[in-house]
Amino acid sequence: MPSTYADASFLVSLYLRDRNSAAAASLVQKPRLALPLTSLQRHELRNALRLAVFRTREAPVPVTELDARNALAQIDADLLTGNLVDVALPWTETMAEAERLGKGYTMTLGVRGMDLLNVAAAVATKAQVFLTFDGRQTALAKAAGLQVRP
Repeated sequence: MPSTYADASFLVSLYLRDRNSAAAASLVQKPRLALPLTSLQRHELRNALRLAVFRTREAPVPVTELDARNALAQIDADLLTGNLVDVALPWTETMAEAERLGKGYTMTLGVRGMDLLNVAAAVATKAQVFLTFDGRQTALAKAAGLQVRP
């Protein structure tokens, strides 16, 4: 698979059970895909896992503190084994691209700041494929010229 960027919606589905977990797992398993992980992705993913515990009252499948701790430990393990690869994020280029994308698409697509940052990070790290289950990020990533999966 060409160079890839996975947003938090995709990564959370890899580390917690949800309706998209099977699709996420199938995309990274055949062949085993090592996913890049920037500081932005790491922050958003870790916080999303913790937030899932808070939101568990509204979730169809409750997420316990143990589930979140296990997922956080699995991220660290995947960084050690190479399933996730730490990638430096060129922040200056990312912020410039986020502003360009925001200027061009926020008023028409209704994208949020984190959507802009993730797609801009994908562009700045030279990704060709954007993995997401988020509709707004799908539209923005396509507008930015990225292939979107799933």
